[in-house]
Amino acid sequence: MITLRNVHKSFSSQVLFEDASLQVNEGDRFALVGPNGAGKSTLFKMMLRTEEVDDGEIQFKKGVVVGYLPQENPPSSEKTVIEEVLDGVEDYDGRIEAEGKAILMGLGFKVEGFTRKVNTLSGGWAMRVAMAKLLLKKPDLLLLDEPTNHLDLDSLMWLEEYLQSYQGAIFVISHDRDFINKICHAIVSLQDHTLRVYHGDYEKFLAERESEKQKIYSAWRLQQEEIAQMEDFIARNRARVSTAARVQSMIKRLDKLERIELVQEVKTVKIRFPQPSRTGTKVLELKDISKVYKVADHPDIKVYENFNFELLRGQKMAFVGHNGAGKSTLLKMLAGVIEPDSGERALGLNVKTGYFSQHRDGILDPRKTVLQEAMNNDRMNPELMVRTILGTFLFPGDNVYKKTEVLSGGEKSRLMLVKLLVDPPNVILMDEPTTHLDMASVDALIAALKEFEGTLCMISHDVYFLNALADSVVHVEAGKTTVYPGNYDYFRYRQEQLARESAGLKKKQQPEPEKQATASGDYEEKKRQEAEARKKSRRAETLKKEIAYTRKNVENLAAKMSSPEIHSDYAQVKELGDKIAAMEAKIAAFTQELEALEAERTV
Repeated sequence: MITLRNVHKSFSSQVLFEDASLQVNEGDRFALVGPNGAGKSTLFKMMLRTEEVDDGEIQFKKGVVVGYLPQENPPSSEKTVIEEVLDGVEDYDGRIEAEGKAILMGLGFKVEGFTRKVNTLSGGWAMRVAMAKLLLKKPDLLLLDEPTNHLDLDSLMWLEEYLQSYQGAIFVISHDRDFINKICHAIVSLQDHTLRVYHGDYEKFLAERESEKQKIYSAWRLQQEEIAQMEDFIARNRARVSTAARVQSMIKRLDKLERIELVQEVKTVKIRFPQPSRTGTKVLELKDISKVYKVADHPDIKVYENFNFELLRGQKMAFVGHNGAGKSTLLKMLAGVIEPDSGERALGLNVKTGYFSQHRDGILDPRKTVLQEAMNNDRMNPELMVRTILGTFLFPGDNVYKKTEVLSGGEKSRLMLVKLLVDPPNVILMDEPTTHLDMASVDALIAALKEFEGTLCMISHDVYFLNALADSVVHVEAGKTTVYPGNYDYFRYRQEQLARESAGLKKKQQPEPEKQATASGDYEEKKRQEAEARKKSRRAETLKKEIAYTRKNVENLAAKMSSPEIHSDYAQVKELGDKIAAMEAKIAAFTQELEALEAERTV
């Protein structure tokens, strides 16, 4: 469909592309990866013909239609949501309208939201309108720039399922590796000003890149040894007449030698949360909470009534649930950002909370510079220390004097993390912390939060992030919460298991209709079984990792428990013993589930 051949592109002295080539065919599913500023968005603009190449060419198949979803700049119009989605659709009929409404509902809209004016929506919801409009048009090639940024988990799952069956080609920029692995068949790496295709998932790409780096390093090291030997020979023999010819020959060889260059390491964020002061066992408690939102020209929205919730030291909880279920409200009440209408929020001993909002603009003062915002707390941190931390978060030199209003989404997210680091809490509450962060920053954040010994609650649409950190999942629904031990994959597995049990019960209660075996039915059943087998295989791999990770934690706690320093502290010994017992119970449950899955696969 689209062929890039020997493309060159620069902006003033910055070279983005040099002799870059790429072929995009029908049905291709590519993920574009590369460091910030490497030219990913510029590549999309060239493929959209809104940006010219400096040299080389881009050829388009006749009649090919390219659709683009930008990362930002949502539509703002007087049209209603459904009018905007249907705007420009050719051959409009009732079927098209029904399909548009189905897409909107998949992306989280309710029927009553179809008639809202687009310019009354938040930026995130307006971006969903833009996505629905694009999907309805079904272009031959979808260019999606961070499409998951403004979605919750439910709409993300719907989008993944929709794109998996999409007939056209897909080219996506995303920091969400789980999304990439589910949608894409190959990674296009923007590296060294050129484009390189790696077939397979993101983990395979990382392994291949690391292998390439090691090979380059080995070749470079051998070449450096050879150069050193040649230079030593020249230095020792330059003055000798008998070796003059060999010396001149070697000098020419050195001049002509094509030097191997090591891969330039991209600067990445370095995150390490200071280990927090110790809290009591019960960190936070909500007692008999009620919360109602009053909306003009709309019935009151009752979110919680006589609701109770408690948070214990060391827990790493993920809050999940349908859009509007009350996840963010619960997180904000725990953080003390909003007050309940009635009831009590009780802080435990020595508790200090830190809140990371998904709405950065509501937290950061646009009039302040990066440095002023980072210094804005009660700790009186030395400026040099704060500037050092800002530097590790990619705010070097005079960048600390930029006003927060001009920062990109990723820069705002990094500044919010800095604010947590310079005034460290022992209870961190995070609402969509990975939005606008690149993959390297997400990995750095995960590593830091794994080492964090305080308490963590999080809302995120990034499945990889949730699976890496959550030791329990809180399902928020209809003003109530249900806690599931384990990570997000385990929660999904239990939800599917409960749904099957419920469906089986209903099936038993109703007379089964006469089966009509058809070729179509057989095919659908085969596809279902294959999908089920893949799901079980992925679940088995997750269980193995969870078992290994939990066993390591048990070993660490057991080593800590054996330390003579804590033997006289009965409360600490009991707490460690309880944690070990809980982890061993989790290992036993996971092992039993894994054995059951493996037994099914061998049948």
